[in-house]
Amino acid sequence: MMNLFIDTNVFLSFYHLTNDDLEEIHKLAVLIDSGKIILWLPQQVKDEFNRNRENKISDAMKKLREQKIKPQFPQVCKDYSEYSEIRDLIKTYEVKLSSLIDKVNTDVVARTLKADSKISELFDKAQIIENSPELVNKAKLRMDIGNPPGKDGSIGDAINWESLLEEISNEEDLYLIVDDKDYYSKLDNDKLKDFLIDEWESSKSTDVFFYRRLSQFFKEHYPHIKLASELEKEIAIKDLVNSSNFAKTHNAIARLLKYSEFNKSQVNELLQVALTNSQINLIISDSDVNEFYSHLYHNNLDQIDEELKEKIIEEFVADEDT
Repeated sequence: MMNLFIDTNVFLSFYHLTNDDLEEIHKLAVLIDSGKIILWLPQQVKDEFNRNRENKISDAMKKLREQKIKPQFPQVCKDYSEYSEIRDLIKTYEVKLSSLIDKVNTDVVARTLKADSKISELFDKAQIIENSPELVNKAKLRMDIGNPPGKDGSIGDAINWESLLEEISNEEDLYLIVDDKDYYSKLDNDKLKDFLIDEWESSKSTDVFFYRRLSQFFKEHYPHIKLASELEKEIAIKDLVNSSNFAKTHNAIARLLKYSEFNKSQVNELLQVALTNSQINLIISDSDVNEFYSHLYHNNLDQIDEELKEKIIEEFVADEDT
């Protein structure tokens, strides 16, 4: 299980200009639900997010309103039909932009932006770290002696780091997603400050991994997963492959039964494990397991490797018309 921390500015970036998509948030929620990740959420981050949400949205909306099209045409252009067509298109653009701004503003006030719902869902799934006088005092001492992270007069980053040091167990790695110069090295913006690396390793006897964006984290750990629904499927497949008892097998099968399509690699992996994992093989005749594998086999005959198909026929479907 991964211990993950996401800084406030990363959450706020989903209201502004970012290369990350809200699908990344959805994928993260899937990983938390499946027990692959613990998202640590210091109360400080939650408070900072709520304080700064309006400012971030206000700045984004200002940039949106400034996206006006104001071309200048030479006098000689005005006798051509294209000139009138372009002017009409500009008017249409301005009307649509105004309508878009009005709708977004309505959702901003109602707190019904998609970003609001996705981040709220994530916060509900997170492990909250409450502020305490002891935690604040540690953060103040950290700032007084000049240890990172933190800015002069701003204690938030120090509170967050002390929270993680206090709550995460020894010998457990930490994955940080932070886009803040108070954390990353001046020599390499994609590397955590040496001081913080050394402190974590010496106090926890484990590693700390650093990312600037959520998309970088997914690219490294789940490079082929583009959608949350595909991630859910992959996790269910892996859980079935690694099933160590009948209950886990039934649980994974229940999650896989809702999918009707699998790629060639998934089909062959699922069929292979039915042969090699006794926790599947021994209950292959149970109604749910049998239903899943029967559909998987008969609906994907063209995707099954020939050698594997022969083994499946020999083991399970020797008496069937294949």
